[in-house]
Amino acid sequence: MEPDPLNTEPMAPVPLAPVPPAPPVTSGPSTTAVSAAGTVSRLVDQAGSVLLGDPTPIRLAVAAFVAGGHVLFEDTPGVGKTLLAKALARSLGGSFGRVQGTADLLPSDLTGVSIYDDDTRSWNFRPGPLFNNVVLVDELNRATPRTQSALLEAMAERQVTVDGVSHPLPDPFFVVATQNPQGDLGTFPLVAGQRDRFSVSLSLGQPGRAAELVLLSGRGGEPALEGIGPVAELDVWQQTRAGVEATFVHETVATYTLDLIDTLRSRLGRTMTLSTRSALMLLRVAKGYGLVQGRTFVTPDDVQTVVVPALAHRIIDATNGDLPTARSWVADVVSSVRVPPAPG
Repeated sequence: MEPDPLNTEPMAPVPLAPVPPAPPVTSGPSTTAVSAAGTVSRLVDQAGSVLLGDPTPIRLAVAAFVAGGHVLFEDTPGVGKTLLAKALARSLGGSFGRVQGTADLLPSDLTGVSIYDDDTRSWNFRPGPLFNNVVLVDELNRATPRTQSALLEAMAERQVTVDGVSHPLPDPFFVVATQNPQGDLGTFPLVAGQRDRFSVSLSLGQPGRAAELVLLSGRGGEPALEGIGPVAELDVWQQTRAGVEATFVHETVATYTLDLIDTLRSRLGRTMTLSTRSALMLLRVAKGYGLVQGRTFVTPDDVQTVVVPALAHRIIDATNGDLPTARSWVADVVSSVRVPPAPG
């Protein structure tokens, strides 16, 4: 009998393969990681001056960016998903592209097309909006699965292939997509391969009465966008992402990460599972969150903070496509796993 994927009864600890010992730290925190932590903190503060309310979604989105990943927002209209995407784009600098998801959107509307030039008697490639440093795909699930698939190669390999020719995308390349809740009229559910390309899935929710009162007074929100600019040059963001590689991970933290992944796998059973890429991305986003918190190392609390947004959207097939239920289920399972003390 297959295990019930929604069964959250405590279970015996899952045996784990031995984790290689972490390399010794001989010269203190990496200079790259220290510099990256300061740059990331400024990015969070600036985006928070536009999107008022709970700063946690901003921190998680920035953690995903510095981890080299992409962000998916699912929420009701009007809570600030697009506003946050614009604030991040302005703060990161570089070029910005926007795509509005519709049922008649074509893959070439994202990637670009090759056009024949009569004068030169040759084909010239005209790049689409994916050829920008920050790309906002608004209401992604209003596009058909065929068009959604145009993002797969771009998000995973940082390139697009048109007419057999591969074209590299800018560096850094960051996709921020929004989608309406499952079941809204005119939406197409994202397939598992598409969801797996997103490092985290987030919801903003209502900002709260205090934040709404500030917005009504004319501070924050859309007007605040005009007053912000790039926090750093593009080459600094490339170095910041390198700071994630330099973030220290103790053996205890790596083991705890695998404890969470393997416990979730055992609860899901053989009907579906979490890939190795899921485990790697979970730890990488935790590294990014450590930088967001101003640290050059990862703690178990960092992993616990990012595990729900990093994994819930990957297992929603077990909850009939219901993302809020998947988040609750992952949180319940995570709470059954012992959190080790922070390494000394």
